[in-house]
Amino acid sequence: MHKLLITNARLINEGEIHDTDVLVKGERIEKIAASITPGEDVQVLDANGKYLIPGMIDDQVHFREPGMTNKGNLATESAAAVAGGITSFMDMPNVNPQTTTRAVLADKYKLAERRCSGNYAFYLGATNRNIDEIKALQLNEACGIKAFMGASTGDMLIDDGQALERLFEHAPVLVVTHCEHSPTIWDNEAHAKARYGDRVPMSEHPNIRSANACLVSSSLAVDLARRHDTRLHVLHLTTAIEMSLFSKADRNDKRITAEVCVHYLWFDESRYEDLGAKIKCNPAIKTAEDKAALIAALNEGRLDIIATDHAPHLVGEKQRTYFKAPAGLPLVQHALLALFELAKDGLISPELLVDKTSHAVADIYGVVDRGYVREGYFADLVLIDNKTPYTVSSANLLCKCHWSPFDGVSFSSSIDTTIVNGHIIYQNGELSGGIVGQRLQFDRGR
Repeated sequence: MHKLLITNARLINEGEIHDTDVLVKGERIEKIAASITPGEDVQVLDANGKYLIPGMIDDQVHFREPGMTNKGNLATESAAAVAGGITSFMDMPNVNPQTTTRAVLADKYKLAERRCSGNYAFYLGATNRNIDEIKALQLNEACGIKAFMGASTGDMLIDDGQALERLFEHAPVLVVTHCEHSPTIWDNEAHAKARYGDRVPMSEHPNIRSANACLVSSSLAVDLARRHDTRLHVLHLTTAIEMSLFSKADRNDKRITAEVCVHYLWFDESRYEDLGAKIKCNPAIKTAEDKAALIAALNEGRLDIIATDHAPHLVGEKQRTYFKAPAGLPLVQHALLALFELAKDGLISPELLVDKTSHAVADIYGVVDRGYVREGYFADLVLIDNKTPYTVSSANLLCKCHWSPFDGVSFSSSIDTTIVNGHIIYQNGELSGGIVGQRLQFDRGR
């Protein structure tokens, strides 16, 4: 069985940073100690003081397969993800056909077999009419149930009051929600059209997809979860006014948890002027004050997870006018680098960064034997070189759409090595070509 010894690493794990060696045997971590002597037939990887972290588990991506593979697919986007230090991902159901039945969900898992560079899981999508599919769902058939409580990219809106009540009453696993109030958005769109006609500027996006539209919907989700004692995870929060809905308590004591995505921590509405539709996403990137409030909420525990909501679109689509340009950004390759930049600037700590991208996801979703650097756990590991900068350019982009909102940005850190299930998949700027991703397993239901 293949053995890999990582020496001289600066481990960030479980709230601590310390020097250590890590021995990997096969797919799993066999030993963690201050100093490990390599035996025979052991491959040695000298970290030379680089940070070693558990691979990011991204609980929200749109890899576009099946049905939209001109934008991305499970193979291309998982390769970009491991190059960014994301070793596991959970893919959304708004594809074609939509993942709204258990049979289609099973078909999607078949599509992923032997094609993903990282580990994978898929959501079942909720609709106004598929409550029987939801009731029949078994643990490990899906990482969660996705409810679009606001119209977004794709037509999967669940807005019937009785359907929402049934979903929150009967969901056998975690419910995750996209929270925007569609009637409020539609009203704001009408006002924008009346003012600007067909020439609505991109800077209107946070006014159309307003803070109030978010608050109305997220308040409803929280109320439903409390009344039905449902495990709820609210995705991609964007506003200061929503933060009071969420507790500062330890995540293991909460039934309602919350998430923010990396682009809401990096960009604010001032960037619509130069980036335009390249940062058009749903919910919208909002004010600098909102961004600061999200960072504060991360630090005080109201926000539990950091994800990407990776959602690639073609360059030509992003060059369209406001109402025709789709919402979504490709982010998996640079999310961790952006977060380490925030840590360098003192906005979050490296320990918190790792907690929110790995530990918390494993805890909230019940991911089996991943998300921590522990003996016996799967060896999903990333070496971060905080002394070698990395500049985003077309020459090093791996996602199929081949553009990035970070184009031209120079990060002060780089991804040195990504290990998935004990195998080196990315190192020194190159993919190994290994396809070793496994289906994630879960041990936590309702």
